[in-house]
Amino acid sequence: MSGNGGSVTNADKRPNELLGSWFVRSGWSKGELARQVNRRARQLGANHISTDTSRVRRWLDGENPREPIPRILSELFSERFGCVVSIEDLGLRAARQSPSASGVDLPWTAPQTVALLSEFSRSDLMLARRGFLGTSLALSAGPSLIEPMQRWLVPSPTSPLPPEPDPLLDSRRPGRLSKPELDLLESTTRMFRQWDAQCGGGLRRKAVVGQLHEVTDLLQEPQPEATTRKLFKVAAELAELAGWMSYDVGLQPTAQKYFVLALHAAKEAGDKPLGSYILSSMSRQMIHLGRPDDALELIHLAQYGSRDCASPRTQSMLYAMEARAYANMGQPGKTKRAVRMAEDTFAEADEWDEPDPDWIRFFSEAELYGENSHSFRDLAYVAGRSPAYASLAEPLMRKAVEKFADDGEHQRSYALNLIGMATVHLLQREPEQSTVYASQAMDIAKKVRSERVNTRIRKTVDTAVRDYGDLTAVADLIDQLSVELPETAEAV
Repeated sequence: MSGNGGSVTNADKRPNELLGSWFVRSGWSKGELARQVNRRARQLGANHISTDTSRVRRWLDGENPREPIPRILSELFSERFGCVVSIEDLGLRAARQSPSASGVDLPWTAPQTVALLSEFSRSDLMLARRGFLGTSLALSAGPSLIEPMQRWLVPSPTSPLPPEPDPLLDSRRPGRLSKPELDLLESTTRMFRQWDAQCGGGLRRKAVVGQLHEVTDLLQEPQPEATTRKLFKVAAELAELAGWMSYDVGLQPTAQKYFVLALHAAKEAGDKPLGSYILSSMSRQMIHLGRPDDALELIHLAQYGSRDCASPRTQSMLYAMEARAYANMGQPGKTKRAVRMAEDTFAEADEWDEPDPDWIRFFSEAELYGENSHSFRDLAYVAGRSPAYASLAEPLMRKAVEKFADDGEHQRSYALNLIGMATVHLLQREPEQSTVYASQAMDIAKKVRSERVNTRIRKTVDTAVRDYGDLTAVADLIDQLSVELPETAEAV
């Protein structure tokens, strides 16, 4: 230690053995890790970051990088290993977080929900304008995520809504929305959802966040009880969509925060089916992050909470997500049962008397085929690249691809299922057929602003190169990837 009371000299530093261990296991070179950090920083808008090989060496030697580098490293290693690798797991120190930015255990009351939605959406917009998004957020997983979400079903101890405004006292105050104005808010949300399906999360994410912030302003004005509930419903749908778009462009902690706030808003709206849908989005994110146990807990919570009010289409979607979780846990019997339940329940959708809400209409027959085929595909990977499970996935995936090709609207889902077909053919040791579907997926990906799609294409091409790199068709695929999907920053 130095004589002035505590600054650490270079001689005092010790190699970061934890970071070094993850780094060696990743197979990356120092230059490759630096390149990935820079690329992720550009995606986040942190354009001031320019990492090189010597900087990576200093991290391994014990230097603690400033934010957002620790968060970026956590995300990169999490994606590399298919599990949550925290900043602490890497032997790094996280920046101190404000209470509103950290954790998911938030108060389940209307005023706090409105305040947190307003603060988080405003922060997101301001940081995005300055070229730096909320990378100080931390992902939650395990009991720290599941236990707070279970309170979704706990009745509120007091009335969740503000008192009915006195028309005499409030006659001069703005805020009492008309039915046409509410209808316009709902139709705008539907429009945003369509844009997301067609163009991916990168194109209109900030517009959705801005609309969400406007709705929170309306929730802070005196409104009739029915209007307040409807505004909470709109806020829940917009927050879920902001979370979904954030997930699609790779902003995982931001996505989780929006999902949690969306669930709070859905509770204030008294809309349990919508809450179950939000939980399914959280479950999908947990599968992506290599946490199928958490995904299953979230889906079971969604199923229990909406068992007596969700439509068959919604219940079918929940069964399909349950199958995905079981598949990633390596449980074929339970996977097949959940797949059957998803199919049987979906068959009842046309007999449902009430119209489905707009947020579940995406779950078409094509989506059902796609989800169930991905369950068998995931099961094949967990079972050691089993061709038997791949053969169960192939006919379902083919039906999904055909239906999405005819659809023309859900371009991102079309691309994801084309990639799914490519991976299935790799599992079946049919590399030439795989390259055909991967090439088609690239053609769609050029039109879709989705880092999720691009990442899956790159991983599929990497697998093809590793297993069949000497084939001409694979070499051609590499050339196409470098031309059509160069690694540039995504709009957020």
